[in-house]
Amino acid sequence: MSVPTAGQKRIVIVGATGMVGGYALRYALEHPAVKSATAIVRRKLDISHPKLNQVVHRDFADCSALAETLSAQDGAVFCLGAYTGAVSNAELRTITVDYPIEFARVLHASSPGAAFSFLSGSGADPTGRSRMPFARYKGEAEKALLAAGFSRLYLFRPAYIYPVEPRKEPNFSYRMLRAIYPAFRLLFPNQVIRADDLAQAMVDVVVSETAPRGGPIFENRDIRAMVKSFHQRIE
Repeated sequence: MSVPTAGQKRIVIVGATGMVGGYALRYALEHPAVKSATAIVRRKLDISHPKLNQVVHRDFADCSALAETLSAQDGAVFCLGAYTGAVSNAELRTITVDYPIEFARVLHASSPGAAFSFLSGSGADPTGRSRMPFARYKGEAEKALLAAGFSRLYLFRPAYIYPVEPRKEPNFSYRMLRAIYPAFRLLFPNQVIRADDLAQAMVDVVVSETAPRGGPIFENRDIRAMVKSFHQRIE
């Protein structure tokens, strides 16, 4: 399962209590090229692993206290987010824009050479012209991260993320998409991605010394190609 690497890596995962972040953490803990995985969480996870280090941090509007934790890290996978409609518009912008920018600020100051993998979304609009708040906010975050100075930045724009494991869907649209997923996947393969495959790709790019082609923005089609390439390498 290894990828090209010059040595074992120390990585940080934000959002490990969420769907994609949870898969990212599990994958990282079993990855032979990962030396340690630090999960920065608001509440402690009910898991243990020799590679796992948990840091409870509740205020992502100010990540200054994480400076020591983020020192000497090789990469970070940022999956923290919120569903549209689950929080107020103001809170959605805070979580989607302010939190990743603040985290990136402290990460880059503490580990200037660290790679950064960010969970954005399909339709993210850095121009700010989109009528959809989610698209504008993700685009705003992307624009700020691109200017943050990371030498290796990966912006993932998945379309529909298939949960894989049963869960309580956040709204009617997600319940419907899950119900029609088998047909939707066949008709529109480049509009879907499995949550575990997405998480794997986000971890692999920060662990690998060989950057994937294209980028730094990866649309759903690109993510699927990355996953396919990885599977071909290990067969």
